[in-house]
Amino acid sequence: MNIKRAKEEIRNTVKAYLAEDASGKPLIARVHQRPVLLIGAPGIGKTAIMEQAAHECGIALVAYTMTHHTRQSALGLPQICREEFDGKEYAMTEYTMSEIIASIYRKEKETGLKKGILFIDEINCVSETLTPVMLQFLQEKTFGSHRVPDGWVICAAGNPPEYNRSVREFDVVTLDRVKKIEVEPDYAVWREYARSAGIHGSILAYLDARQENFYKVERTPEGQHFVTARGWEDLSELMKAYEKTGLEIDDEVIGEYLQDPSVAEDFANFLTMYRKYEELYNVRDILDGKQSAQVDGRVGQAPFDERVSIVSMILSGLHRSFADAWTLDRKTDILFRVLKKVQKAGDTAAFAKTAREEADRLHRFRLASGMSREEETADDLALSQLEKWNAKLAGKTFDLPQQQFDFLRQEFTAVTDERTDAMDAAGRKLSNAFAFLEKHFAPAGVPGPEMILFVTELAAGFYSLWFIETEGSESFDRYNAMLKVDSGREKLQDRIRAASLL
Repeated sequence: MNIKRAKEEIRNTVKAYLAEDASGKPLIARVHQRPVLLIGAPGIGKTAIMEQAAHECGIALVAYTMTHHTRQSALGLPQICREEFDGKEYAMTEYTMSEIIASIYRKEKETGLKKGILFIDEINCVSETLTPVMLQFLQEKTFGSHRVPDGWVICAAGNPPEYNRSVREFDVVTLDRVKKIEVEPDYAVWREYARSAGIHGSILAYLDARQENFYKVERTPEGQHFVTARGWEDLSELMKAYEKTGLEIDDEVIGEYLQDPSVAEDFANFLTMYRKYEELYNVRDILDGKQSAQVDGRVGQAPFDERVSIVSMILSGLHRSFADAWTLDRKTDILFRVLKKVQKAGDTAAFAKTAREEADRLHRFRLASGMSREEETADDLALSQLEKWNAKLAGKTFDLPQQQFDFLRQEFTAVTDERTDAMDAAGRKLSNAFAFLEKHFAPAGVPGPEMILFVTELAAGFYSLWFIETEGSESFDRYNAMLKVDSGREKLQDRIRAASLL
């Protein structure tokens, strides 16, 4: 199955294992709660979906990569204890608590959450001395003599043997005690994640036209050549950092991440053209509603790769606006929650106390499982705003609690205005983008493959879809209904690929 379906299955498994009947007993007895074993090629996002599943279920995550551990850290260290049997005292060996089990209790203490996912990565690549420990873990849910606490779902991941010479195959006894999920690379699914994650527009434009280069692993006489989803994402982060710091990225740097020479060279050539397109088509002007005759004349003559690049650049610009609006919306929600509690308390000292409680809550939530960059940014902005308000309040005297709240409400108005401005700006950019694309890629109202790609990506992106559902878009609704994006994505992608051959 693809990674999206795997995440859904993990999420459903977690919910089923943690569900309880009216008496508080698990619906599925612990003995029947098989650990999830995720098997898939390296770099396709196995760790990421564990973080997302835990985050979406509102539970904690403890993750370990077993190739970094020894038998002692996993099992614990031996120590001598004394115990009496039949009136005689004997010296015995027992093990201290496993570092991994201890981490679960530490996570519970940090977050206040008693439920979570214990994720063990590269479980089938451990050393020979650790193999029996891992088998015991999967079969009995223990590390040494210490049991995984109730409320924690065990998930593990490993690579197929063709990708890793260190892989040790599990026997039938072990496999019969796990819930095995095999995952395959899927560009269409990764594409949905990539747009929301802000993957560099040049990478998305390139892969839209050359999907066969999304994931490759092969052995050649020159050595092992490979390109993975992780490689594309890490390259994207480097490219964005280089651009912000004024550094140049060349063929050799690209080859450090795309370790298939032919793909690296092909993308490097494409990137050169993409940068040329960025100069020719000023996307900022397009999103601001400024269309020049020079651009209009060039679009009509542009080859398919260039047209796809235009769409990708527009989508990247919109993504930044949508993500910024979402960040301010989340910040506003956090501040509103605090003010609502302060108003209910009706106490002049309530604000500082409530702000501390909110800071602690957000801190525990961040420790529990993975968060997106936008979530972390929104939380940091909200906490910074609370600190500023607290400093302002410290320098003022209020005769009545209502006066304090009126002051805070006035401060909050500035925050809501900032959110409104961001939402309005994103809405204008979306309208201008549709106007540009309709003019060039939807003659007489009939969408071409470029418009199909644009609407498809809006429907798939987290921030774009959030914005459209929140603010609405008549143009999106019209084309989405016309194209039936949700039910015909694969057909649309086929049309896009076919157009690239023209």
